[in-house]
Amino acid sequence: MLLALVALLVVCAGSIWLAVRITPVQTVTVAGQSMQVGAVQPGLSLSGPGELDLFGQAMPTEPHFQGPIRPRLRLSRITIDSQVDQIVRSEGHDTLELTVSRRLAGGWTRYCAWETVIAAGCTAVIVVAVAGVRRSSRRTLLKMLAVGVVTVVALDAVGIYLLASGTPRALQQVSSIDDLVGIAPFEPVPAAKGPDLSGVRVVVLGDSTAAGLGNRPVAHADALDKACGRSADAYAADLATANGWNVLNLACQGATMGNGILGVQIRGEQVAPPQLATAKRAAEAKAFIVSIGANDMNWSVLTGLCAAAPVCDDKASTAYFQELLGTFTQNYFDLLQQLAALPEHPAVLINDYFEPFGANTDCLKQDGLTTAKTAVLRSRLATLNSVLNQGAQTFHFVSVQPRFDGHELCTEQPFVQNTADQAPLHPTAAGELAIALADQRVLDSLPTPTPTPSPSGSAPASAPPSGSAPARASTSPAPAR
Repeated sequence: MLLALVALLVVCAGSIWLAVRITPVQTVTVAGQSMQVGAVQPGLSLSGPGELDLFGQAMPTEPHFQGPIRPRLRLSRITIDSQVDQIVRSEGHDTLELTVSRRLAGGWTRYCAWETVIAAGCTAVIVVAVAGVRRSSRRTLLKMLAVGVVTVVALDAVGIYLLASGTPRALQQVSSIDDLVGIAPFEPVPAAKGPDLSGVRVVVLGDSTAAGLGNRPVAHADALDKACGRSADAYAADLATANGWNVLNLACQGATMGNGILGVQIRGEQVAPPQLATAKRAAEAKAFIVSIGANDMNWSVLTGLCAAAPVCDDKASTAYFQELLGTFTQNYFDLLQQLAALPEHPAVLINDYFEPFGANTDCLKQDGLTTAKTAVLRSRLATLNSVLNQGAQTFHFVSVQPRFDGHELCTEQPFVQNTADQAPLHPTAAGELAIALADQRVLDSLPTPTPTPSPSGSAPASAPPSGSAPARASTSPAPAR
């Protein structure tokens, strides 16, 4: 009898462990947001954070939960529409937050219920298999089934009560993604002061890749154009020339999410207003193109450390990369929310980063970059692009992947500036054109706007000077690329 009892407990414990692994996540939808509620794999710790899967990146939640079985939440779909306005106008913002918290808690309760049912099913399958091997009678089989199912349900219920009963209460304190990860969101960026920028059809937001750093400067460049490294060869200029559109290029070298896109950016003596604030003055724009992320990830620093170090995938640099990626993912979520809330609902294109390294790395050995090291850098760049891509898909935007196949560094006609050029690892004029062609294929599928030439007869690709009050002040300068 003792042996049978031990065997029964082992079977029940194994069934519960298996059920936690295979129980399907529960989808919760509220105010245009769809989240999936599940559980992280049980560990030995009796308390700790849950897990938030945001754009493919697993981040620990700010709330801590009691017990080894803790919630795992995945953001799967965002639709910014009239639902939020209707709830806030009719019942108030507090009601919206309460609805989010209640549905998260309800999703966890449903998950636990399904987990219990699946654990009972696993136990039943094992019991039937054992009874078949023993050639037990039908009456014995029914008794074994009853004892097994009752025992596993009781153990699971007691385990949930003792180890995870506080989880619904903790989830009821969550009213937004920011509550989960503990990062203060950016304030909504207001439009910059000044007249409307009429006639603009495409707006480009981004960093030095979008600015075209290292190529020909724009004609009649003002102080901000020079400080931001804007080029006449930038992909914005290519799109303007090819289509006869007025393309507003607000990109600036060193731009990050906080210092450049959603907040002011200081470049020497020049102060650039938030790019999104200036972009909001272009109310007629049909498309926004975004190239951002490398500076948030300190890509130039990571590349330099990789070149100097014996290996690039050591624990310290990997942990540093993951920490930067987690912060960027949350800030990227804020940007996507604000782009989705634009009243004109322009098309939004999110540019992935090009692949600078090819199979041949002979020309980089003198700089300390071997094939093994570039493989690590390529993997990290792919991870960043995966976040960019999944974020775009979550918000129903378009992810664009420029291809430099056959034109990477160390090829006969590289689309990437080498380490001796003015802006190493940035696109050449040909590389900028390749990015423009990738964007053009997407823009061609959109309704064709009426060409709007600039007063001088050519479409400008750089931003006109404009001033605005800073939407979010920052005291730390952005790293230059």
